[in-house]
Amino acid sequence: MYVCIEINKMKNIYIQAILASIKGGEKILEVYDTDFSVEYKGDDSPLTLADQKANQAIVDVLDPLNIPMISEENKNKTYDERKHWKQCWIIDPLDGTKEFVKKNGEFTVNIALIDNQKPLFGVIYVPVTKELFVGLVDENVSYKLIWDHSKNFEENFKNAKVLHPVGADKMRVVGSRSHMNEATENFISDLKNKQHKPVEIVSKGSSLKFCLVAEGLADVYPRFAPTMEWDTAAGQAICEAVGLQVIDQETQKPMVYNREDLLNKHFLVSKA
Repeated sequence: MYVCIEINKMKNIYIQAILASIKGGEKILEVYDTDFSVEYKGDDSPLTLADQKANQAIVDVLDPLNIPMISEENKNKTYDERKHWKQCWIIDPLDGTKEFVKKNGEFTVNIALIDNQKPLFGVIYVPVTKELFVGLVDENVSYKLIWDHSKNFEENFKNAKVLHPVGADKMRVVGSRSHMNEATENFISDLKNKQHKPVEIVSKGSSLKFCLVAEGLADVYPRFAPTMEWDTAAGQAICEAVGLQVIDQETQKPMVYNREDLLNKHFLVSKA
């Protein structure tokens, strides 16, 4: 189903976050088609000029809103400072840097607004395909559209698709292109034993795995490997806005954000 969104009812901070994601995506593509170099952080995760340029572009757009930020590429505040924040942005300027380096197009810009540790809004933008996913948790709706740089904001949203997670005659499990470990393989094996229908693996990189479930192209996303808050906050907002759950496997409750430890526990995305 497609719907014309009344842009004048969308909160300005959401509009600015969407525009920030687009601007970040533009900076990423400036680097993508060049012979870029790759550095490695202390945890062996890759870092490119695209990460840094996208981060600066996003910060420049969001900074006037006076909402504090947590970003993969920022020097983040200590928890003693962060614990007093009612709201904050959580940003991954280039999620899926490994996919970026492989040049397979499956990388994203992630921006989420957190309110009292819960995702309130999320945007995921795919620079190569121009796909834009937006989740409004307070309105219980998520949208998908293809961003056209020749159109203005309102024109782009005129034909946005409302996302609905729907089932299929198969149990479709999201797997990662870069992270498939024994725990995930065991989960899939157990699922095959319990299901009365075929189990199919759907592979995707970066936060697009959340989008697959929200869009109804997959049914469950187990993540039993390390992720950080900026990897998941926007995706969780998009999923929760369509009635899905993103459950911390340690607490068995929805994941919360702006924690003292920004490293996520294992989690599972599925229908409520």
